[in-house]
Amino acid sequence: MAPTTHLALINVFIGDIQGGLGPFLGTWLAEAGSWSPARVGLVTTLVGFGTLLLSGPFGALVDRVGRPRLLIAAACTAILAGTLLLLPARAFAFVFTAQLLAAAGGTLLLPAVTALTLGIVGKDRFPGQQGRNQAFNHVGILIAAGAITLGTARFGSAIAFWVLGLMAVLAIAAALTTPASAWSQRRAVGWTEPGGEDGAEEAPQRAGIRAVLGDRRLLVLACALTLFNLGSGGMLSLLGQKLVATAVSATHWTAIYVMVAQLTMVPVALFSGSLADRRGRRKLLLAAFAVLPVRAALSAFVDDPTWLIAAEILDGVASGIVGVAVPVVVADLTWGSGRTQTALGTVNAVQGIGGALSAWYGGLAFGLLGWTGAFLALGAPALAALALVIWFDATPEPGRRSLRRQARTLHPAT
Repeated sequence: MAPTTHLALINVFIGDIQGGLGPFLGTWLAEAGSWSPARVGLVTTLVGFGTLLLSGPFGALVDRVGRPRLLIAAACTAILAGTLLLLPARAFAFVFTAQLLAAAGGTLLLPAVTALTLGIVGKDRFPGQQGRNQAFNHVGILIAAGAITLGTARFGSAIAFWVLGLMAVLAIAAALTTPASAWSQRRAVGWTEPGGEDGAEEAPQRAGIRAVLGDRRLLVLACALTLFNLGSGGMLSLLGQKLVATAVSATHWTAIYVMVAQLTMVPVALFSGSLADRRGRRKLLLAAFAVLPVRAALSAFVDDPTWLIAAEILDGVASGIVGVAVPVVVADLTWGSGRTQTALGTVNAVQGIGGALSAWYGGLAFGLLGWTGAFLALGAPALAALALVIWFDATPEPGRRSLRRQARTLHPAT
């Protein structure tokens, strides 16, 4: 089996598990434990902040250890254990501990899979392969959501746990059976292979962490993604809780929304992987950030669960683009430093602040403003993220300010 086939299988199987129960967590706790939106938001926020402390170190671990297959298997095991522990959980402390274990595994997955991909296909083929990775990832989520939708009527909302468990086991098997010889650590970080043009035998010195993480473009990208996730992170979970409050079959409709979003992400991810080279990373990010406020408005003013499908189509567009563009941009900015996964983990940590705050922010907004105001409040940060990417040079491509500086240099005023 070709190494890229293993990449496809890994991404199919981790698609459903890397976020743990994801949007089903709020629905499960609301139905099984009668948790309020504010309480769901609090535990999600605390777990999110706990994983922030792990994201950067986990990225550095991937860079240093150089065994992404083993790290992927370990991450999936943690997600499986943490999620299954939620089944009997009702007390706040128990739910928090179980969810933190699952979230820690999900935090490790992204840099590990990115390192495995770069070490197999190399930098030049990475944008296209990242698009395919994300497409397979969303196919996996779609398969799992379909199984949950069909199984809910017979087995209840607990079916989400068993589907996730099966996917985790299959992901572990796919990672451990990937041929070790297909992966090169030098290829994964942009170092010349031994015996190459410069005759390099020893691994080059890694760049200093401060030099890598101090890149202004990386900082701006992280800030913009933080704002994006502040708006996006808790939106579907809040929507599921809204459906519970209106006596609609929340688990059923949440599964449908997940399926619609993931079905949309498949072609979007493939298209984004191709456009990343042909049209540039910046335009992709601008499109993703522009979509979120529209999604928030639809969620705020539309009550019919059928019409709310349109909002989740927009979620698929935004998330599909971000999933492809961010690792590609981070690789662009750090290539050859030996710190690519460290940077990716750090960016994830910073943007995770937004994701961790999102559920709490949405729950607080609901308490003050009701359902409509809560969704509008979630849409506002995306406008700030859009302005940030428009104004600052957050990718390797020249932005508006750089182009103006270049124009002044080539055509100085006389």
